[in-house]
Parts: sequence; structure tokens; C-alpha cells
Amino acid sequence: MFKVKIKPHWEISRDAEQPLDTAVLLTLLTAIQETGSIANAAKQIGSSYRHAWGLLREAEKMFGHPLIQTGRGRGSELLPLAEKLIWADRRIAARLSPTLESLASELEGELSKAVSVQPQVIRLNASHGFAVAALLSQLNEQQVPVELRYRNSADAVAALAREECDLAGFHVPLGEFEEAAVAGYSHWLDKNKHCLIHLAVRNQGLMVAPGNPKHIVSLADLSRDGVLFVNRQPGSGTRMLLELMLSRQGLSPTAIDGFETAEFTHSAIAAFIASGMADVGFGVQTAAERFGLDFIPLIRERYFFAVPISVMKDPLMQQVIGILQSASFRDIVNQLHGYDGKTTGEILSLAKAFKSLH
Repeated sequence: MFKVKIKPHWEISRDAEQPLDTAVLLTLLTAIQETGSIANAAKQIGSSYRHAWGLLREAEKMFGHPLIQTGRGRGSELLPLAEKLIWADRRIAARLSPTLESLASELEGELSKAVSVQPQVIRLNASHGFAVAALLSQLNEQQVPVELRYRNSADAVAALAREECDLAGFHVPLGEFEEAAVAGYSHWLDKNKHCLIHLAVRNQGLMVAPGNPKHIVSLADLSRDGVLFVNRQPGSGTRMLLELMLSRQGLSPTAIDGFETAEFTHSAIAAFIASGMADVGFGVQTAAERFGLDFIPLIRERYFFAVPISVMKDPLMQQVIGILQSASFRDIVNQLHGYDGKTTGEILSLAKAFKSLH
């Protein structure tokens, strides 16, 4: 099966000048940030010192503003504009990666059809998450053909009911909100047709800037003056969970500044906060850790794949289950901050997983 990779790529231009391709510039700036030296950065990216300096000077000329500061014995450090460019690139990647990965998967299928190669595939629809990404990496490594579509939890389970996918990823909070969350999926899940494979337990909570400068400790703080929130998109499982939690505490979403601002992944939320565009967001601990944010845990939830019982013995599905139940994959899940892989790969009936569906 063909493998397609699509990466975000952006250019900057000013007035009628030739556009500046940011790809090499961003690689160089990141290397300077890591090494503290233009010479070492140039070596790291396989460029000459002269070419690296030329690229920096070209960019500074276009911006009309310096990007780095150098000093005898102090090496080189990035100025705020350069740091903003790096954060912009991380935000672009965090926001677009799920869409581009889904599109790449579609293109793989179309290319296979175009050359009359139509292998059997595992059709995976799931909300974007770190354990899901880890599974995809393992499937690709073991050459298990996958047709991927990232979509919110409700849409994934609805697609399963329409027989449009073989694995539907969705998440359900533990504790007092479980019954209400499960009710939202019960329209599409049939205990006679579907079973569940447990992926992981993970922490959800508030992501805030390092040091928590706004002193945010609970959901009630989201409505304080001067606190800017960034949310997930409508229909996402994380936003539905947040709305349940707010309702239970009698907190109004309309009182939260930024509640209608929507990002499509936990990483995009974290990048938004890390770049200074918001003070707080709601999401998984792993995203906070990867973007250097502080995290205030509020709730734990289980992430499942819903699967048609009729395909459980399919050879490809058995390969997927084998990966999920392997000790090596469980270790990978446990290494994700805020994830627990103790029961990863466990197969459950709907009734066993959720008391409300007995």
C-alpha cells in the first residue's frame, strides 16, 4: 500500500517582494535555540556558516527587525520575533496535522484504486489523541494497512453504526459524568453488534502558562475578569465533557471569555496557550507537558475503540488486537504523560464497560 505524507508549508512576503520560504529558516532558528550558536546550528542542519548567516540577514531585511542576538562569549539567542515564528509553526502543525493525516490516508486509497491495487485495510475513525497516534505509528511500522479519518468521537461512533469504519475511537469520563456521556453515544452503539477494545485511561484538566500566572485552580476561575480561555470545537468529546462539568457546577459558558474560540486538537490548545494567545484551555496532560505548560488535573477518562463483533476474528483486526495487547505497546502508552496503559487491549462488552447499558 502507498504511504503519503503531507506537511504544513508556509511562506511570508512583504509588499511586492519575493516570498520568504520559512521551511529552512525555521529549521535554522530551532537549531540556534537548541545549540545556542549559529555555527553549531548550521552544522546540525547540514549548512555552511556563511549560508546560515545569509539566510538570517535575508529574513531580517524582509522583516525590518533582528531575529537573533549575538555577543562575544555569550553565543546566540533568539529575539522575540524569532520565537514567535517558531511558535507560529508549532501552532500550524498542531492545528493542521490531523486534517493532513486524514487527507494523506484518503490519497493513499485513491492511488491504490488508480493502479488497481485494492488491499484490505483497517478503517479507523477516531478523535485525535496521543495514544491513537502511537497506535498508528505501530501499525505503520508493522505494515498493517490503515485507512485513517480523524473526526470527533460522536462522528466516529456514528460512522461505525453506518458500517463506514472498523474501529471507532471515543472517550468517556470516569465517575459522575459517565452516564451522561455514554447516553450521547448510545444512539449508535448496539450491545448485540458492537464490543469495545480499551485503549487507555488519561487525565483531562486545565492547561495554563508556566508558573500559572493567573492563579487558576478550578473551572470557576474561567469566568474571572482578565482570564482568556481557548476551547475545543463543538461536537468534540472533550468539549462535551467540559460542558457537562460546567453545567454540574452551575457555571455559564457565556461568562467565559473565549469559550467560542475553537481549536481541533489538544496540541493546538496547548500551542495556543504557549504562544501567549490565551491563558487557559481544557485538555489532556500530555499536550500540556509537550508544550511546557502547567497542568491542573480535574478528571480521568477511558478511551475506547468500538468494533463490530463480526470483524473481531478478521486477520487484520487480529493484528491490531495483537499490537494493542502487547507489552511493548502498553509501555509506549505508559510513557505518555497522564496516560495509564494498565488495561490497554482489554476486550469488553458494552454492558461490562458501562453500567447504564445493562
